[in-house]
Amino acid sequence: MFIYDKAVVKADMDDLISRDIPFEKLKGKTVLVTGATGMLAYYFTLTLMHLNKEKDYGIKVLALVRSKGKAEAKFAGFLEDENFEIIAQDVCTPIDYEGDIHYIFHAAGAASPYFIKNDPTGIIAANTQGTVNILELARKKNIINVVYPSTREIYGKVEEVDFVKETDMGVFDPLEARSCYPESKRMAETILKSYLVQYGVPFTVLRIAHSYGPGMIIGNDGRVMADFITNAVNSADIVMKSDGLAERAFCYVSDAVAAIFLVMLKGENGEAYNLANETEPMAIRDVAKMISELFPERNINVVYEQSDDTSGYCNYKRKGLNTEKLEALGWKPVVKLKDGLKSTVLSFD
Repeated sequence: MFIYDKAVVKADMDDLISRDIPFEKLKGKTVLVTGATGMLAYYFTLTLMHLNKEKDYGIKVLALVRSKGKAEAKFAGFLEDENFEIIAQDVCTPIDYEGDIHYIFHAAGAASPYFIKNDPTGIIAANTQGTVNILELARKKNIINVVYPSTREIYGKVEEVDFVKETDMGVFDPLEARSCYPESKRMAETILKSYLVQYGVPFTVLRIAHSYGPGMIIGNDGRVMADFITNAVNSADIVMKSDGLAERAFCYVSDAVAAIFLVMLKGENGEAYNLANETEPMAIRDVAKMISELFPERNINVVYEQSDDTSGYCNYKRKGLNTEKLEALGWKPVVKLKDGLKSTVLSFD
């Protein structure tokens, strides 16, 4: 079944377009989404198409992807829609599109420990050369905003604060294996700023913490939540690779996408906004337990199996993100972790 037709996803779409977000600014506009099969970009794209369906906004949606076949499978129900178009190419090659483009959500690029271990240069290329290519395209268009999903990891290790603001900056070792990801995200933000200064290309940035939900990549991902959901979907035991005491705060995809739209449509040009749900910080072992208890019929146990391989993961204590700047735009998370976990697992059934 096309995921857009699933009850839990339809409920998310209806919730999203009912929020206090100035979606009317998108009427008749063209929106380019790079990396459109990734979770946040995928839900973002579904929301645009839902606005067309429910409110007749006439938004032209351009989904830029590397794999045309994968995109056709994920967007199966939209392939005959005149307002939907797949552009199949690598974001690291120059992008040509003759029509108007008004907004760009540049989400192309891998982030999982699997790719950090196996294709770090690909991560760097998408975040640097890919961003240059997007901005070169934007220079030629009547761009209203380029929105970039960065990461909380650009802050590095921040001392002496409990909640990190957008103006706080820490340090990290560029020779750590994982640094290919935050270092190239930092550079992408600098590239965006440089194109604003030199060419006047507008942009906004979201520094995103852990997000999850329907449409996420499961299987061989390596991130905690993706692995937990994989186990739950397959009715398999959740295998902890550590003592599980590390704390995380997870943001459900519809809350994250609502923030992306708010920053795109209301955010201040050239500014960054923290995006995180800090209302339910929880040890990952407790998240695993919550999943097992949500689906007792699947007989999921939580087992512990220590691993010495931590090369794809952060090695410093998590600090919370201060989201006051985002909240000032009218955002707040509304989906409880328990509800989000249930919807996520059911979306794969």
